[in-house]
Amino acid sequence: MAVYSKKIGIIGGGISGVAAAKQLSKHEPVVFEATDSLGGVWRHCSYRSTKLQTPRCDYEFSDFPWEQRDNSSFPYSGEILDYLYSYAEHFDVLKFVKFNTKAVEIRFKGDWESKSDEYGSPLPGKPVWEVGVQTNNSQTIQWYAFEFLVICTGKYGDIPMIPKFPQHKGPQVFQGKVLHTLDYCKLNEEESTELLKDKKVVIFGYKKSAIDLAVECAEANQGPQGKPCTMVARTLHWTVPHYSIWGLPFYMFYSTRASQFLHERPNQGFLRCLLCHLMSPLRRAASKMIESYLTWKLPLEKYGLKPEHPFEEDYASCQMAILPENFFAEADKGNIHFKRASKWWFWEGGVEFDDGTKLDADVVVLATGFDGKKKLKTIIPEPFRCLLEFPSGMMPLYRGTINPLIPNMAFVGYVESVSNLHTAEIRCKWLSRLVDDQFKLPSVEKMLEETTKEMEIMKKTTRFFKRSCISTFSINHSDEICEEMGWTSWRKNNWLAEAFSPYNSQDYKDKK
Repeated sequence: MAVYSKKIGIIGGGISGVAAAKQLSKHEPVVFEATDSLGGVWRHCSYRSTKLQTPRCDYEFSDFPWEQRDNSSFPYSGEILDYLYSYAEHFDVLKFVKFNTKAVEIRFKGDWESKSDEYGSPLPGKPVWEVGVQTNNSQTIQWYAFEFLVICTGKYGDIPMIPKFPQHKGPQVFQGKVLHTLDYCKLNEEESTELLKDKKVVIFGYKKSAIDLAVECAEANQGPQGKPCTMVARTLHWTVPHYSIWGLPFYMFYSTRASQFLHERPNQGFLRCLLCHLMSPLRRAASKMIESYLTWKLPLEKYGLKPEHPFEEDYASCQMAILPENFFAEADKGNIHFKRASKWWFWEGGVEFDDGTKLDADVVVLATGFDGKKKLKTIIPEPFRCLLEFPSGMMPLYRGTINPLIPNMAFVGYVESVSNLHTAEIRCKWLSRLVDDQFKLPSVEKMLEETTKEMEIMKKTTRFFKRSCISTFSINHSDEICEEMGWTSWRKNNWLAEAFSPYNSQDYKDKK
């Protein structure tokens, strides 16, 4: 039996969890945060050198702008944590948070008909979910009951993605140290420097965490005894040195209505589909223009790091990474080496590749990502666990929030965009109005139809579609959310700004 009962429960105290708590604050939600701090990945999956991937003015809450929002530098993870705590304190969100309280089990106690075409009321008037939590590593489970549950645990952290190795060729045969970036993030500056200094380090991965780690490794090996680190990349991705392309601001290519008009979006109709087809050369030209700049600006061909797929596919899957300023400078000094490989395994002195070559190593770091789906499945009970994703591997989330097949539950932070804070906030605004019965959800069939349309657009746009990213039609996504809330979808003061200026959170303040 549940000891405590509330209307709304929120699992996770990262960006999405804080946004949900603020927007649902009138219902006095309970926020379960497994650690002793807010921040999610910014607190537990970041290095000291980790920076935001967008300018700070594109990563802020609509009602709480940065004090120095015009500062063009990218803030470090510590600055983002300070900003998040300032926001939580300003809006008195901390009083809802139970720190060091981990949700270990969820049970459904409501009435559910899998064949019903109506989603039902978000607040049915009685608890339908029970959440079992453990506090401060206690073995005792306390139970809470809720009418509605918001899952904000995110796709990153907690459960690392570990490659599979042939028998007798895994980490156990290696005489050095093997760790995942999740383990590395737990080290302080002195410990991380000691781990990397004067060591032969091999890093597997070529996304943002791997790139940042390579720079930290190079900086720790500047002395006469320093050794170069080697990045091993299976799939290359485009990297960007700054937000300017041939002297033009980057937002002009993808973040305005005019630029997103070139891309397909859900519910666009026959004429719009025809226009998208006719304008596809312009879309490819924009991608080629960025690729030509990056190839000219960065020594990608010199180091064999030029991806074979178009830039647009990385942007459409939210995988565009901003380079640290000295990344290629360290590579030019010989402090960072690169190798392409699709298969590899351990031997006692390092790692071996499918081409027969071997690489000596003292430390191997796996920047191989996280298993976000497994993370969800560990707490979501059956029969809902098998409904979390379609056969395509993507989660069916209406407005990026509601799984039509799972009652009285929302997911925030699983369908990504270029600015996850912005999309988390506007989805939570939508969610709060849904909970307050200000509008009704369509039928389950209609919601599944809408989510399928979005997923089809993602599949057409990028081979990395399983990441679920709406970056190429993010404005249209926000338009549909606004219309459902009863807001006007065009948020600018005039048609010129509407067409050619970028959208950010400030455009979505609470106004009609």
